[in-house]
Amino acid sequence: MAMNLGGSSDAMVDINMTPLIDVMLVLLIIFIITIPVMTNAVKIDNPLPPPPNFVPPPPPPVINVSIDFDGTLMWNGTQVTRTQMQSYILQSAQQVPQPEVHITVDKFAKYDVVAKTLADLQRRGMKKIGFVNNSLF
Repeated sequence: MAMNLGGSSDAMVDINMTPLIDVMLVLLIIFIITIPVMTNAVKIDNPLPPPPNFVPPPPPPVINVSIDFDGTLMWNGTQVTRTQMQSYILQSAQQVPQPEVHITVDKFAKYDVVAKTLADLQRRGMKKIGFVNNSLF
């Protein structure tokens, strides 16, 4: 007595394509509606090229300030005290164009010395102050 429990093997199950087509049509309509909105561009006014005889201004002078691990201050490679540095700052702040100050700090320098040096530079009128990092990671 043989018994066939599975159905006939002739029946094929097909995927219903109607919901898939409906979703694709809705996406197509959404893209068609949103594309004109996205084409608005921001207009940028590009600077005009300089005239052919234009000579760029020379870069401002650079003052190198170094702070060692023990708090020693160096002004362009010369060891100075804090009061000497303050007088140098006042003289440099009066120059036109004002020089840039590049500060190099040893990684073991005390924060107090660095903070006082920055405060001296800012209070006496220096505007262009930057840190130089020489350490390797």
